[in-house]
Amino acid sequence: MNKKIVWLPAILALAAIAVLSVRQANLRPQSANRPNQLLVAASFYPLYFFASQIGGAKAMVANLTPNGAEPHDYEPTSQDMVLLANSRLLILNGGGFEAWAKNIEKNINPKTELVVASQGLIDQTTDPHTWLSPLLAQKIADRITQGFIKADPNNTGYYQTNAQILKNELADLDTVFRQGLSHCQKKEIITSHAAFGYLAQAYGLRQMPITGLSPEAEPSPKQLAEITKFARDNGVKYIFYENLASPKLAQTVAREIGAKILALNPLESLSPTELAQGKTYLTEMQNNLTNLRTALLCE
Repeated sequence: MNKKIVWLPAILALAAIAVLSVRQANLRPQSANRPNQLLVAASFYPLYFFASQIGGAKAMVANLTPNGAEPHDYEPTSQDMVLLANSRLLILNGGGFEAWAKNIEKNINPKTELVVASQGLIDQTTDPHTWLSPLLAQKIADRITQGFIKADPNNTGYYQTNAQILKNELADLDTVFRQGLSHCQKKEIITSHAAFGYLAQAYGLRQMPITGLSPEAEPSPKQLAEITKFARDNGVKYIFYENLASPKLAQTVAREIGAKILALNPLESLSPTELAQGKTYLTEMQNNLTNLRTALLCE
């Protein structure tokens, strides 16, 4: 019995590394497991991306939500629970985005640093999609960096240097958005679900979502009528759909008003194909800007 107790932590640790290696291999196949790397778990893609950039070669980061999966529907597996138990740093978004996280936070390993990346940043009722604002993304990067430093103070300078590079890229992204959306004929956007409030707030846009915070929600006939009226009143020519959700609702509204559909990615997840093509948070935000400029008739 004593031998089992002694060996249990080692077995769990090996199991966590195996799971983490598989998750990481799906996202960064060039990375190799090193025994001195910090074990980090991030709840979904944007947090994974930021953590990977900050952690660099010093960390092995896992994205808990499988590639291409909808994080609203994610539930931790038994393998994920092993991974979480052995991670030195756990990064959540907060704001109710991870419905599964309540019990995790209560039962987290005392040695695990917990970062709730959007805590204090959510100011639009219950909208947790703060990462879609490059300005707020910089603050999220700061919080993740502090988590790395607490979990691994010996490499503070390394994490700070990487974080500054990431923040510079996010600042550049903000500049490009401000310039790209500064001279547009339209300011109104109709989106599949209410994910783009912070982006709209940052750049003076007006969002009308077809559904609420969940992309799976179904609007009532009254809501669809209101959206159609909004589109006609404001001369909306494009309806935005999302990469991971069915475009049927967007197509329905578009047909009703004679509009077209365009993609606007909430960046909750990227598919294995997109990742293999080298797409990232930064490239997809640039693609979002391109499609916004088309829809808003920008100069």
